[in-house]
Amino acid sequence: MHPTRKAAVTATALLASAAITLTTGCESASTAGGSVAASPNGSSSPGCPTAFAEAKRAVKTAEDVNAPWSGPTSGPRAVPGKTIVYIAQTLTNPGAAGVAKGVQEAAGIIDWRVRTLDGQGTPAGIKAAFAEALALEPDGIVIGGFDPTSVAAQVEQANADGIPLIGWHAVAAPGPSGNPKLFSNITTRVEEVAKISADWIIARSNGRAGVVLFTDATIPFAKRKSDLIKKKLATCSGVRLLSYENVPIPRAGSLTTKRVSSLASRFGDRWTHSAAINDLYFDHAAPALRAAGRQGDGAPLNIGAGDGDPSAFQRINSKDFQAATVPEPLSEQGWQIIDEFNRSFAGKPASGYVAPVHVTTAATSGGALSWDSEGYREAYRRIWDK
Repeated sequence: MHPTRKAAVTATALLASAAITLTTGCESASTAGGSVAASPNGSSSPGCPTAFAEAKRAVKTAEDVNAPWSGPTSGPRAVPGKTIVYIAQTLTNPGAAGVAKGVQEAAGIIDWRVRTLDGQGTPAGIKAAFAEALALEPDGIVIGGFDPTSVAAQVEQANADGIPLIGWHAVAAPGPSGNPKLFSNITTRVEEVAKISADWIIARSNGRAGVVLFTDATIPFAKRKSDLIKKKLATCSGVRLLSYENVPIPRAGSLTTKRVSSLASRFGDRWTHSAAINDLYFDHAAPALRAAGRQGDGAPLNIGAGDGDPSAFQRINSKDFQAATVPEPLSEQGWQIIDEFNRSFAGKPASGYVAPVHVTTAATSGGALSWDSEGYREAYRRIWDK
């Protein structure tokens, strides 16, 4: 179990009205030109009492590090001698890369072969990788973090050839997909990830925050996540959305630093919190925030709504411009992908398992560099009898 230690981070900032005022489900929003006092330490009344109380309860539950394994405990024994190809949207995405490692590890347990291909974050690269995957005539293909409709012809070919497809963050919902045809899609529920990310900001800020939201609108899954974060933040009248930044993940390294520098200059102390659809944005944001005179443990307090890779944990543990993440259990999801393929090969339905959301902070990480449910390796090995 990851040990839990108590920690508290306090911050105080003055919020002026922002260019974008969110609609509210609590009270009426402040009038343009007004200001609200941000008091994350609870020294003033919450900006939205009802939403604030609900957010605190939700975050407390999501921070539990002792939740037992809730995934499958039964299924078919391992089918021998299979070959899987994992196509990553880009291996510079730590989430896709982390799942790939989990797939490799799990496949090794049952003596399967895995080939990992890098789509390099471009439509042409992904199509080329998928064409290579088909040429290898594997038993199964993983669609790792990209939209299957962008390679519709190749998906149809795989379906026609009887090659089962399993997605990771490939479509909006977890589980089997009819169109595009996927045996299963492995992901936490985007609605739950978005909600808890926004809840953390509401709870952490005492319902008074100025927020910048980073997304990749080229990925439908990511855009839906950020849209849901906006919707949840809008339930708190004391929260202002200062800016909605569309930065494609493959270009995050070149664009984020410039955007953050401009945002810091534009909004100053009004910018108290950030959310991003992927932790990697904060890796690139740190140099610009540092150059702007911000402190690593101060505002803006940043939460990643996925994926919880080791670099995100390092930033959180060292309080280096990231305060929290809603981590995908990346290695665990790699193991689940192998288990789902095994069910497909055995003629069984998908497991239907969806990992619950979790929030990691410096107070709950125990110094770890990843988050996975306790006991998943043992559970899957028992299923496969390995």
